[in-house]
Amino acid sequence: MSRTRAGLPRPAAFGADPTGERMARIRRSPNFADGVFVNPVAARITPSGSMLKFLPTYFRKADRIRRAPAGTVPVHPTTLADLAAPPASGLRLTWMGHSSVLTEIDGRRVLFDPVWGERCSPFSFAGPRRLHPVPVPLAELGPVDAVVISHDHYDHLDMPTVRSLAGTGTTFVVPLGVGAHLEHWGVPAERVTELDWEESTTVAGLTLTATPARHFCGRALRNTQHTLWASWVVAGPEHRVFHSGDTGYFPGFADIGAAHGPFDATMIQIGAYSELWPDIHMRPEEGVRAHTDLQGGTPTGIMLPIHWGTFNLAPHPWEEPAEGSVVAAEAAGATVSMPRPGQPFEPAAGPVLEPWWRAVAVRPEGGGPESRLTTGVRDSAVAVPRKHRAEAQL
Repeated sequence: MSRTRAGLPRPAAFGADPTGERMARIRRSPNFADGVFVNPVAARITPSGSMLKFLPTYFRKADRIRRAPAGTVPVHPTTLADLAAPPASGLRLTWMGHSSVLTEIDGRRVLFDPVWGERCSPFSFAGPRRLHPVPVPLAELGPVDAVVISHDHYDHLDMPTVRSLAGTGTTFVVPLGVGAHLEHWGVPAERVTELDWEESTTVAGLTLTATPARHFCGRALRNTQHTLWASWVVAGPEHRVFHSGDTGYFPGFADIGAAHGPFDATMIQIGAYSELWPDIHMRPEEGVRAHTDLQGGTPTGIMLPIHWGTFNLAPHPWEEPAEGSVVAAEAAGATVSMPRPGQPFEPAAGPVLEPWWRAVAVRPEGGGPESRLTTGVRDSAVAVPRKHRAEAQL
């Protein structure tokens, strides 16, 4: 265990701060100013508004119980069997929960933000705990060509998961500075590639590009903002995908789409939002807007909503991000796919449409709609383009 500057023991999960040439490279970044990384659009990274207003939401029983499912989340039971055969279309996505997605693209496998730990916390005994099990054991997932990390928060960069993957020989592709954490946990430096925004690297014939996001970083008590956060583009010979990481909405999505799109699929953060931190996480309607911007203003391709359902990280009801995505996508004419955790799907075959979360969501007291976003939503309205609606089995 290392020590802090005050001489106190520093938990290994805190990672390590960038030093030496890594820190020198960070200082040369055009996205680093006045000693910190800066956002493409100014963002508040601490809660705004009155905490006196915020605290009752967390402790009021009626609100608290709605932040977790009432029953067992139906994790897909045959993930490994379904992954045994390669995708017929050349592109398949498997949402493992939260922001973890296995992307099989043009014969290669990319694992985004893998979090297999029981808690997203530096401690095994405290912090947000899983609301559903991981769909498959990490050791049984099979070879991965690249692990891509969006930023260093605990719900995206998990020390136990990284240590397990460190022995597999895979390549880690991360934003600037994040490599210090990985090396601290045993990943060889030669298997870590760190990128600034709009820098690219090639892994197994795929081009991976770090693109801007509107968020922040930090794992320890003193958050120095010396590691970058990013969204990601992965382009193969035939397919392109986008993973948002964590981000608030900003106009730069259109620029990313113009430079790197269009995309066969986007993986967009739509959960853990609050009016108290509106600049660093998107609400569902903002996520759909980002998807549309990325596709040049026309909501083509399929959007996979991520960053919801696995950990309780915000005051909204557990199912609200899913319901909100349904509503927003239908209003925009966009297509969202809402698979269960571990359920592989190929975007070329159309979206997964079953609203499975409704069976396990806590009903609000006194009846009413399942969520304040669901009024008027029909099961058949899960953002299905007209050409797919005859095939939908809800």
